[in-house]
Amino acid sequence: MPSFGGEVTLNCPGIIAGSKLTQEKVTWKHYNTLLSFIGDRFDIKSPHKQLQVRNLKLTDAGIYTCKYGSHEVRTSLHIFNLNLSLDGHFLQNEAPELILMQNSSSPLPDLSITLFDSNNNRVTAEVQNKNRQKYIVNLKKLEAMDSGTWVCQVHSDSPLINENISFAVKVLGFQNPDLERKYAAVDSTVILSWHLNSQKIKWKEGFTGQLNWKQQEGANAHELLDFNATAQGELNETKKSSNFLFEIPEGKRESTIEVKLPKVHFNHSGQYQCQLKYQGRYAQNKIELVVMKVSANPAGPLSRGANITLTCQVSGLLPPSAYLHWERVNGTEMDKKNSKQQEVKLDVNVSAAGLWSCHLIEDSDRKISLHYLVEEAPVWINYVIIGASIGGSLLAFALGCLCIISGISWQRRRQRAKRMAQARQHLLENRTCQMGKNCFQERS
Repeated sequence: MPSFGGEVTLNCPGIIAGSKLTQEKVTWKHYNTLLSFIGDRFDIKSPHKQLQVRNLKLTDAGIYTCKYGSHEVRTSLHIFNLNLSLDGHFLQNEAPELILMQNSSSPLPDLSITLFDSNNNRVTAEVQNKNRQKYIVNLKKLEAMDSGTWVCQVHSDSPLINENISFAVKVLGFQNPDLERKYAAVDSTVILSWHLNSQKIKWKEGFTGQLNWKQQEGANAHELLDFNATAQGELNETKKSSNFLFEIPEGKRESTIEVKLPKVHFNHSGQYQCQLKYQGRYAQNKIELVVMKVSANPAGPLSRGANITLTCQVSGLLPPSAYLHWERVNGTEMDKKNSKQQEVKLDVNVSAAGLWSCHLIEDSDRKISLHYLVEEAPVWINYVIIGASIGGSLLAFALGCLCIISGISWQRRRQRAKRMAQARQHLLENRTCQMGKNCFQERS
């Protein structure tokens, strides 16, 4: 069965090359219309007087009659028209719509439609049969790897039809996973890359895009760079942010958006989102950067008998299958500790010198490790600390004795002053009484 936009050649049975019939005048009709406009879309091919129809339309379906001499031969032409939304150019995660139409001189058959993708896998699709002339097929959301040649298989039992109609699908998108998580140690160098498939699928249309960063969900996004792609597939990038320390590497792969963080900070973590824009439509891909650091409190060498706390911390939430793990190198089982599910911070108390390692483990795979060397303080420092402790104790004892002596002395002075006050009061009372007696004797 021919398809819309293609071409078909209709035979005029009975005319054999070399026979006298090839000299006969042959006319072709479409229903009752004489096809006299040869050279436009219609042509008669010699020597068999076949009718060639180019750039087929649905209205070209019907009965064609070949007439030569007293002979008339009729041929029925059934035409399909397959139309794909957005001219077959999609962005990742867009769901296309396919419309299949048919036209024939006879009653239209009930069609069975099956789709196969570019990898020859059968595609589950929802078919809406509005009427037998028009079928609407809703496809699933497309991925970048779905680009290629698809096949629409059309079947009917009566009349018998088995037709494969191929059509091209181009899906512009990313070859990265939908959400990629990247782990990095603080102060390390990190390269984030987004691989586009524009060159691979020979995308001939221009498009634009940008790269944004935000520290957490709901926070304000900061534009790091924007880019545009020419019809020849060349990517031109322009750095937008002057406050964020990053570089655009040279010599990167084709169709790749890439940024380099030469010395990643703990607060550089978050979501890095690359966005494509084509004809007002968008596709995006995220890389989540998780940064890990270790620290000690107090920092410095470990003195004899002292403890320090080692802290391992990540900048964002971990997936359920990930956890932090402290262990002492060449240590025992007692020197190991795991974080709880989705904990972002793990502390371990250390009382012995040695090399300690913190691992971020996801699905039994060590994603990143950081080490911290706990050094033992030199012996003289221990003596200084012991001497300082003893000296401090003696000083405290001396101060205590001084306070006690001062207290006793003050108490004695207070008691002496009290006794002297009592004596003066007693003397004063005696004098008063004596004067009272003398005055009485003088009056009598």
